[in-house]
Amino acid sequence: MIRKTGTRPPDRADRRVRAAPAVVLGVLCLALTGCASAPSIDPAHAMARADLGMQAPATTFADFPKAPQDPAPNAETDGVVLHVKQDIAVYETPNGAVFARLPATQLDNPTWVPVIAERGRWAQVLLPSRPNGASGWVRTDGQVERARSPYDVDVDIDARRLRVRKDGAAIGEWVVGVGAPDSPTPRGRTFIMAAIEETVTRFSPIILPLGVHSETFSTYGGGPGTVALHGWPDPSVFGQASSDGCVRVPNDALRLLTTLPLGTLVHLR
Repeated sequence: MIRKTGTRPPDRADRRVRAAPAVVLGVLCLALTGCASAPSIDPAHAMARADLGMQAPATTFADFPKAPQDPAPNAETDGVVLHVKQDIAVYETPNGAVFARLPATQLDNPTWVPVIAERGRWAQVLLPSRPNGASGWVRTDGQVERARSPYDVDVDIDARRLRVRKDGAAIGEWVVGVGAPDSPTPRGRTFIMAAIEETVTRFSPIILPLGVHSETFSTYGGGPGTVALHGWPDPSVFGQASSDGCVRVPNDALRLLTTLPLGTLVHLR
């Protein structure tokens, strides 16, 4: 089994996420192959909330082929992230049709998602679901908490290098392992979705699933083919393109990565 452990939520509260019950996730590294509630709710929003239970949850196990695609997959953001405190509706456009619900937890971790655009009380956020680059619009005047992560992670897949930045300045850089030619690491911007303590193979003490999936495997190890950042016991893999899509990092890189807030943006270039 795999058991979630905590990473740090964003700056505003500077709290740590506590350990939670066991979950199972088939990430590609397994098997070795402040905001207050709204004072009022308009009728359309009330109807969306009433229909929320009928919507599929936007998790790493879901697929929303018609979800809006990330309009600028290589762009930076200002680091704003949203904490979903209660399941909320995900819209195709501001005031448009509801196509999913974003749950308050992802793999037993609290849901934090990065904001990639804003329009009044609406925010476009990246989703952890297929297809890669899936996004949606949520209201920011409801059950969400607004914060900012000063960090971002940049993975140069071709150069096989990972850099962690804080407010744009590099605070760590490492040579890493990436996906093999027949199972490449996907490209685009995504985010740190959760942190999981590995208790089966123990090849990495912590696994950091991202909100992105393999384009090679539709399923993997019983899960949905979620790509992750994680450690590896054999350092010869660093600098190599030999994984099933995950990014393999040295131990000191993993130690830093596990301190980053959930929702932190990750560029896979």
